[in-house]
Amino acid sequence: MTTRIAKASPALLLFAIFLISLNLRPAVAAIGPLVSQILGDTGVNSTIIGFLTMIPVFLMGIGAIYVRQLRAALGERGGITLGALIIALACAARLWLPTGAGLLVTAAGAGIGIAIVQSLMPGFAKRNFGAGTGRVIGLYSTGIVAGASIAAGTAAGLASSLDWEGTLAAWSLPAVLAVLIWVIAARNADSERTAPAPAAGTTPPQFWRNARCWSLMLFFGVGTGAFMLVMAWIPPFYLEQGLDQGAAGLLLSVLTVIEAVTALGVAAFIHHFPDRRGPLVFALIMTALGFGVLYTAPIDMSFLAMALLGVGIGILFPLSIIVAIDHVDDPTTAGNFTSFVQGGGYILASFVPLFAGAVRDAMSDLSNVWLGMAAGSLLMIFFAVRYSPESYKRFSTMLRSVSLDRGLRAAS
Repeated sequence: MTTRIAKASPALLLFAIFLISLNLRPAVAAIGPLVSQILGDTGVNSTIIGFLTMIPVFLMGIGAIYVRQLRAALGERGGITLGALIIALACAARLWLPTGAGLLVTAAGAGIGIAIVQSLMPGFAKRNFGAGTGRVIGLYSTGIVAGASIAAGTAAGLASSLDWEGTLAAWSLPAVLAVLIWVIAARNADSERTAPAPAAGTTPPQFWRNARCWSLMLFFGVGTGAFMLVMAWIPPFYLEQGLDQGAAGLLLSVLTVIEAVTALGVAAFIHHFPDRRGPLVFALIMTALGFGVLYTAPIDMSFLAMALLGVGIGILFPLSIIVAIDHVDDPTTAGNFTSFVQGGGYILASFVPLFAGAVRDAMSDLSNVWLGMAAGSLLMIFFAVRYSPESYKRFSTMLRSVSLDRGLRAAS
């Protein structure tokens, strides 16, 4: 007699994925509203503040590059559990390491944890939700943006009673809760270790040989760079413009709330757009306009800038992941492919907030950074219009044929 293994509850699994995703940005997003206090208490400069954003994002990229090794060693379920626990420990450690060096160390720890989760989650979602993966990734991205929004919006208020160290450390609690729910929800889910073995005579494709892989990587890097840039530098920029900490934090909260609502809209309606090019171009135009308003009228039109950026980045961030997943049918290959795209993309994106911090130290102004991001967003339209559904099919077919051909040649 065979024993049937109960399948995971889709609703509970979705809830667990959302809770995990909520914890993937607070370690970075809570820094911006607290910059003035951190600068005053630790004596670090703006470049170091840029490193606090750069290090986690850079490590996200490194982790994504080694997703195959992570999946082989930990499995998707176990790896995501471990990554979330590392995030919790890194956040908690900030209570006892309230120095510039301590912040850099805990930023690295958080980055490692985030890297593990983000590398394994797309393949896990593809494996368990199949045709509904686009909506799942939309919800997952909504959680990422919502976590950033909550962290940014509550940082200044919490710091008045917990100090900045306690505010940063407090994010260990929701991370622990997310792990507990995840372990329960995912215990019967499909993962790499329960998936069928790859067909005989095939080898993993080498993504770096294909121009489409590089263009998707660059596309993801620009969108993520815009997201991380506004998280890190909107509050300091507006403090320099004469706003108080509460007003600067409010603007970032408005931006991130709009991002979260927009990303949720992507999750709800993206299945109506099998051709992603229209939403992609719209998102890039909104993002460029938002940065343009920051450059030309940052005070008089501040809320318009936040609205434009919120809508643009709120669409661009999840859709850049969804478009990458669209290119590959097989869940394991899709996980490896999105990790290649995200790996290089996060590494590129990690230098954006660092560069902004160096510009701020050198010029005491971020205006030229906004102008550069506006131009970069417009340039990405050149790539977006090439991502047609027909091109996804050609790319997926090409990957299968190349992988099979290399496997046969290796076997012979």
